[in-house]
Amino acid sequence: MFDYVIVGAGFAGSVLAERLASQSGKKVLLLDKRNHIGGNAYDFYNEDGILIHKYGPHIFHTNSAEVFNYLSQFTKWREYEHRVLASVDDKLLPIPINLDTVNKLYNRNFTSEELAKYFEEVGEKKDEIRTSEDVVVSQIGRDLYEKFFRGYTRKQWDCDPSELDKMVTSRIPTRTNQDDRYFTDEFQFMPLLGYTRMFENMLNHPNIHIMLNTNFADVKDFFDYDQVIYTGPVDEYFDYCYGKLPYRSLCFEHTTLDMPQLQPVAVVNYPNSENFTRITEYKHLTGQEHTKTSITYEYPCWDGDPYYPVPKPENAELYQKYKAMTELLPNVHFVGRLGTYKYYNMDQVVAQALTLYKKLSGIDTLRDLAVPKANKTKVNGSAVPKIGSPVFKG
Repeated sequence: MFDYVIVGAGFAGSVLAERLASQSGKKVLLLDKRNHIGGNAYDFYNEDGILIHKYGPHIFHTNSAEVFNYLSQFTKWREYEHRVLASVDDKLLPIPINLDTVNKLYNRNFTSEELAKYFEEVGEKKDEIRTSEDVVVSQIGRDLYEKFFRGYTRKQWDCDPSELDKMVTSRIPTRTNQDDRYFTDEFQFMPLLGYTRMFENMLNHPNIHIMLNTNFADVKDFFDYDQVIYTGPVDEYFDYCYGKLPYRSLCFEHTTLDMPQLQPVAVVNYPNSENFTRITEYKHLTGQEHTKTSITYEYPCWDGDPYYPVPKPENAELYQKYKAMTELLPNVHFVGRLGTYKYYNMDQVVAQALTLYKKLSGIDTLRDLAVPKANKTKVNGSAVPKIGSPVFKG
């Protein structure tokens, strides 16, 4: 007999399993159709002994102290600020676009004030911002849009940015200073020993029973349980009765090179002629020292595991039909990117899972997530838990 069956051992399912088991004393059965925990954040040591991310790079960043403090119970952290370069016109240029990007691309010497004025001049005025193309060309003009955004977006989504909701490119800022960080969140770290170790610590509880290589539909009638938390595709749960919700998938080509380093940063984007969208070199993320280096070529595709909900109006309308059905099932809770057909960063999924836990437990706050002041130190000016303090598990 289980209090909860949780489908999916990624961030959403694992956080809820840990909270329900450790804080509420619930007995939890955690299922995953894959042969590992951790969802898309799963990492492992390849045959060359290099720690890589099986499903592409996952970089943790958040402005939520609650999310950061919660995860800090299960991992030590490595300081890391993510930087990305784009291969454009035979140059490696910072992305998001900043002052150095424009000056190096056009061989100019703009100041920040001059660049802001330049963007105003080349930006195309729009009565209404509706599409991803509208967002970019209104901010930085047509040429930068063509060089950095259009080709990358077409490869990523298999359609033109003019067909996609504005949220796709609204997430990418444009800067007039020299800040070349991809994210500006207060907390930017990588799990010191990897994501998989963090998940292992999170799920190490006697009230949590894990079954891998297991499809919920195949076993749901073999157990007694009170409630279900479902993090898989919402349309799959309802047997695609209204049709399939479209997702973009990814194909990864992992390879190891007999050299210590290939590229100057962890990720280089290729927005134009190449079939792949980016190359990731993992040693930048992990800080691992090794005589060889492992990289991943990333190819967007339609076949394979669902990764990205396709942000088009007709897909949002289709999801609303499924959402209406979820509201008729008070003992089934849908959470996560696939369960709610919405793109979330990792920290947003953790926050959503913590919010659902509060609702299920009937509490307003998670006081147990507060980190004592004595266990905090300053990292880049931010108060964070000290490595080695009681909130950490190795």
